Amino acid sequence: MTEPNVSTRLNSSDSALPQARNSAAGLSPARPRLDSSGADKRFRLANKIGGTIVAIAGVSLIVLTVVIGLFLLYKGSFTFTAFQHTVGEFLFSPDWNPQDSPDLTLRGSVGALIFILGSLMTCFLGLAIATPFAVGAAVFITEIAPRAGERLFRPAVELFLGIPSVVYGWVGLTVLVPFIRDYFHAPLGGYSVLAAGIVLAVMIFPTITTVSADAITAVPYDYREAAYGLGSTRWQSIYHIVLPAAKKGILTGIILGLARAFGEALAVAMVIGKTRALPADILSPTSSLTTAITADMGNTTNGGEHNSALWTMALLLFLISMFFIFVIHIIGAERKQNQ
Repeated sequence: MTEPNVSTRLNSSDSALPQARNSAAGLSPARPRLDSSGADKRFRLANKIGGTIVAIAGVSLIVLTVVIGLFLLYKGSFTFTAFQHTVGEFLFSPDWNPQDSPDLTLRGSVGALIFILGSLMTCFLGLAIATPFAVGAAVFITEIAPRAGERLFRPAVELFLGIPSVVYGWVGLTVLVPFIRDYFHAPLGGYSVLAAGIVLAVMIFPTITTVSADAITAVPYDYREAAYGLGSTRWQSIYHIVLPAAKKGILTGIILGLARAFGEALAVAMVIGKTRALPADILSPTSSLTTAITADMGNTTNGGEHNSALWTMALLLFLISMFFIFVIHIIGAERKQNQ
């Protein structure tokens, strides 16, 4: 047999040295490097496609909002352009008797003060009822019993968001309206602003609670420790430190709840009474913008004065919603500046 030459022995021994060193040090043998250029290209392609889809979706939402606003402006302006009514008459007159005819010469009165005042009374009454309970529940979830609050109470509150509005209205119709009739002796059998306000309070309670709880959670814990270090009790820390620090987030939740209350129609229509009269007090029945639109829009002639007046109500609701969103953005910008 022929012995291997010297160069072959040296090469084999040199290649074995790194493996022997790795095995002596407890390391695995060196593996060949994989070419990652293909994976990087696929990742960049997927990232580009995902970014494009998100951008298209965002632009589509903006365009859709603008189109809806322009459409409502076009339809709602007929009351003032085609039928020659004034903005002051629409906003401040209680006389509601529009003509249901496309004939521009037939004109009635389109004073929507009854519906505007009904919406304002029910929404702000519901807000006044819901806000103390919602903020108190948020404090309980985050400060008093955070473990039980996050595991039990918060999921229970968020379940209310998934309940259809007709369920709230039906419970109000069968339980709340008879209660108000029997104990408060409401003039129309319990159908009243109070009933609508309580139903709205229950509906907006989860929104205000969850947003307020998130705002309180976002307050740095150092604030609480500093208050405790100065001798404050837990309630003093909550009242004087935590709630003032979270007030803008809580205010955002309140405005979101108010915006939802303004847009609610079915539940309010089932308990408010739907009478075209100015409410004398919270026990009186009345109507609101959303209930008038849902009740009458399908029964009016397209292009008529009545139909145009209802579109003007819808435009007013759209402007109110835009105002609430604008206020929320201002509050959010101030929060970022303070941070």
